[in-house]
This record gives sequence, C-alpha cells and structure tokens, in this order.
Amino acid sequence: MSKIEIQNLSVDYREKNNCFTALDNVSFSVEAGEFVSVIGSSGCGKSTLLSVLEGINTPTSGAVLIDGNEIHGTGTDRGVVFQHYSLFPWMTARKNVAFGVKQSKKGLPKAERLKFADDFLDRVGLEEFKNKYPSQLSGGMQQRVAIARALAMDTDILLMDEPFGAIDTKNRTILQELLLKLWEGDGTQEKKTVIFVTHDIDEAILLSDRIVMMTTSPGRVYKEITVPFDRPRNRAELVQTVQYGKFRNELQSLFYSDIASKIGGDEVVL
Repeated sequence: MSKIEIQNLSVDYREKNNCFTALDNVSFSVEAGEFVSVIGSSGCGKSTLLSVLEGINTPTSGAVLIDGNEIHGTGTDRGVVFQHYSLFPWMTARKNVAFGVKQSKKGLPKAERLKFADDFLDRVGLEEFKNKYPSQLSGGMQQRVAIARALAMDTDILLMDEPFGAIDTKNRTILQELLLKLWEGDGTQEKKTVIFVTHDIDEAILLSDRIVMMTTSPGRVYKEITVPFDRPRNRAELVQTVQYGKFRNELQSLFYSDIASKIGGDEVVL
C-alpha cells in the first residue's frame, strides 16, 4: 500500500453560474519515504492539489488517501510550507516555530518546544533573529521561518508549495541541501514522504526521486518521470555532466511543448 494515493481527483470552483476546473481526473501514488516533485506552469492546479492533500480543500470527485485512509480535514501527520509565509504576526519567529512543534508533539514541555525552535531557526540561518516579529523580517526571512516551523514539526509527510521561491539564490541552495539532509535522515528512522511543488526544473531534478508533470489548465497528469541519478547527488558535479544536460533538455521539451499546445503554437524543440 502506498503512503499517499491520489485517485481520479477532480476539483471544480464554482461562482454563480460559472465553473472552473482546476484539477481533472488526477491519479498518482507516492511511496513511503519518496520525494516527488510536481511541476507545471501557472494555473495547472499544483497549489490546489496540495490544498486537498493538506485537507483544507475538498475534492469535487475522486479521493486522496494516506495510509489507506481517506483525508477528512487537516492532520498533524502533515507538515506544510505554503507559497506565502503564513506566519502569525503577533508571534516572534521563535514562537511561530514553537507553535508548530506544539501542534505535532502534544505534551512536549515548553522548554523543549523552544529548544526545537531555536535549533531549526539556527539551521535556516535565523538564530539571531528569533525574537523578531514577522513585520521586522524580509519576505525571504519570513519564508525561512515558515520552513523551519514545518521541519521542526518532524511529521511523516511534508507538503511544500514552492517554498524557496522568495529566497535568494545562496540561501535557496543552503535550504535545498538542508531539506535533503533532513529527508534522508541518519539511517535510524524512515525517510519522510515529500510532495514538493515547483516550477523550477533544476530544483526538481536535484531534489526528487520522481517528477510528476502537470498540464496547463485544467490540471492533469501529463507524465511521470523517474529521476535517473543516484543519491547522494553532488550538485556542482552533476550539473556538468552530459547525462544531466540531456535529461534536463528532455524535461524542458515536455514542459514547453504542453504550453505551446495550449496556446496554439508549434512544438518546442530545445
């Protein structure tokens, strides 16, 4: 049995007499400990898919199952990083992270929650800003706090919606490596199951076991692609290889060919 099963999922948004289909008959599964990226252009339903997995959006038809059980609402088995920061403005960075820990680790003493918060803020490079409020932090720093909160919750499943999009290149690379390190663990526990939404092909290749490519609206599964590179992956060495360039070009061709077909253009050759 797969960790996550998405079965014939469709989501419609209705307003008065109008109906917009965000997802149309989407099906794929994610194994326990697998890192799967979902890529596609804007409007392909990536964020809608995550909202259903989180439990804040309801399928129009079809179902999503975790460990064989259909999702009904949010749960502490899922850590979420939104595309936007979603921090509590009245809490410091430290208290925002500690709040997440409190939700996932019921009964943990306050001192231990704060220790978790300090540790993960340090890992994302924000230890010295732990007593700052969101309004006192840049957008990228706020997102790093949100990422620290999700990672500190130590859930079985991580749902991440373009979490590094607002972060500068240097810190983006650092956080990608941190995410992989935490996902891989120390060998004494099972890997986390990750669904990672991105529009960045290089990011998807470097992080993922498998890539699910979505079509432009309505969102459907266009193709599932296994990433052919062994782990651990040395970023600097991998991107210089012929195999990487060839695989990246294949993904780009698939990505842009779908967009071209939607706007009536010719197939893109890269």
